[in-house]
Amino acid sequence: MMSQIKPVIGISCGDLNGIGIELIIKTFSDHRILDQCTPVIFASNKVLNFYRKSIPEVNFNFQHIKEFSRISPKQINIFNCWEEDVAINPGQLNEIGGKYAIISLQTAVAALKQKQIDGLVTAPIHKKNIQSAEFSFTGHTPYLKHIFGVNDVVMMLCAGDFRVALVTEHIPIAEIAKHITKEKIVSKLNIIQQSLQKDFGIDKPRIAVLGLNPHAGDKGLIGNEEETIIKPAIKEAKNNNILVVGPYSPDAFFARRSFDKFDIVLAMYHDQGLIPFKALAIGEGVNYTAGLPAVRTSPDHGVAFDIAGKDKADTSSFVTAVFECIDIINRRAEYEQNRKNPLKKMTPAMFANAKDESIDDVG
Repeated sequence: MMSQIKPVIGISCGDLNGIGIELIIKTFSDHRILDQCTPVIFASNKVLNFYRKSIPEVNFNFQHIKEFSRISPKQINIFNCWEEDVAINPGQLNEIGGKYAIISLQTAVAALKQKQIDGLVTAPIHKKNIQSAEFSFTGHTPYLKHIFGVNDVVMMLCAGDFRVALVTEHIPIAEIAKHITKEKIVSKLNIIQQSLQKDFGIDKPRIAVLGLNPHAGDKGLIGNEEETIIKPAIKEAKNNNILVVGPYSPDAFFARRSFDKFDIVLAMYHDQGLIPFKALAIGEGVNYTAGLPAVRTSPDHGVAFDIAGKDKADTSSFVTAVFECIDIINRRAEYEQNRKNPLKKMTPAMFANAKDESIDDVG
């Protein structure tokens, strides 16, 4: 079900007690977005009506459906994942919020896998209350990797041309080093290369790799992972025709804005990459799962219990996630079309400039 002009975008509702549903209502109350996509929100009309009352200034109208054949391209569609009344307590971390967040997510992902929707935007969940016998994942990314049965994926944060990817995700600091392996780094670099070409339209991506230790190990004086793991991984990736440079000292790399010379930065662990990203992306970052056969994006923030139900949520990141999902779907379609007819995308200027490029050392 691929509609390149106006894709069907599924939206999971996230934690019922967080800001997810408020973000959804505010985003889709601007009906101009219906010119760009057909939204299908996976929740229940009762939950949507509960939060709609707390945002009186918006004009949010929808139709609720139980069958995908009844999706209307001219309306906001609510796919009812449950019928029962649910106790909603904005700002509270409880079992109910997590239980129904997972029901929404599982229903939406099943639709994505079956191609009943073209892409998925996930509202924030809380890692504590989603855990159960049926769901034992630390977040969206490992769950999607499992459901789609792929060997590896990459958590990628995007804000325009500024992108940060991670080797490791939600694991304790004390365990990071043992998860940094040559094989894992090479795998991430291969996925990044393919994703930037297919999902972002970058023919020859330039990739920077950060070190694990302070000062990128200082030639082995402050840890040896750079010498024994990261550099060999970079060498192998280069042998696979990937334009990759590093490892760089993370603090100097971001302080000097060296990322401006690259299409993406591969960080070794969560906070190493996400702290500078969120500081520089100014609230408009998007989390993208690279390496899946389907397209999934999300805002780059959490459930924000402290402001839930108070009509204070900023939609910037969520709106950007919706449009990034649409754009990636269309870029993928264009990429596949160009593979079938490779000469179609070549302009005279591209022919003239078709030559090998080198990357200057950014220091």
